[in-house]
Amino acid sequence: MSILIGIFTFVLILVSLFLVLVILAQKSKSDGGMGAALGGGMAEATFGADTGNVLTKSTINACIAFFVLSFGLYLAHLHVSKTGTGAERALPTISVPAEEAAVPAGATAAATTAETAPAVEVALPPAAAPAQP
Repeated sequence: MSILIGIFTFVLILVSLFLVLVILAQKSKSDGGMGAALGGGMAEATFGADTGNVLTKSTINACIAFFVLSFGLYLAHLHVSKTGTGAERALPTISVPAEEAAVPAGATAAATTAETAPAVEVALPPAAAPAQP
């Protein structure tokens, strides 16, 4: 399952890049802006008079593919998290090196910590007496 998730994630990245480029290549309503700077005239020379229709259709198709892939990946990640084994669902553990000098031979770390930890006293303010009527 994770191989398919990886492949679909790569396809989603490619669709996203294509979608950005197609949107930037379109002419704006006033024939200026980023569309003219990024090849709006070149797209017209390539696709002919129906450039707007070709770019519009490709934008719509790329948007549909983007949303379908995004939702599918969402469902796939939910499926993996729900049906994963204990090792896949467990939080990552971090190993911390123990200090051998602090723990004498034959003693457990919990007992040693309880023996060496200083007692902490917390001074609480006196409780307020209830108001008498």
